[in-house]
Amino acid sequence: MINFIGIIAAILTTSAFLPQAIMTIKTRDTEGLSLPMYVIMACGNLLWLFYGLLSKSIPVTLANAVTVCFVGIILIFKILDVKEGKK
Repeated sequence: MINFIGIIAAILTTSAFLPQAIMTIKTRDTEGLSLPMYVIMACGNLLWLFYGLLSKSIPVTLANAVTVCFVGIILIFKILDVKEGKK
């Protein structure tokens, strides 16, 4: 039961980033996104991913592996926009 709750929580929190990742890829618009927020989020998710791997927690590992991908995509687009002088 505990792993089931963890898996449901992982699906919900991970899927929360999917609409933003899709919109960012489609529009290439990151003007309304905060670079510091996504840097902090990416670092936090990476640490959670390592925690999940070390503790052998499948829900934590899977959720954060997928979230790191979504957040990473958004972060890359944001960094490219900042480098190009876009806000």
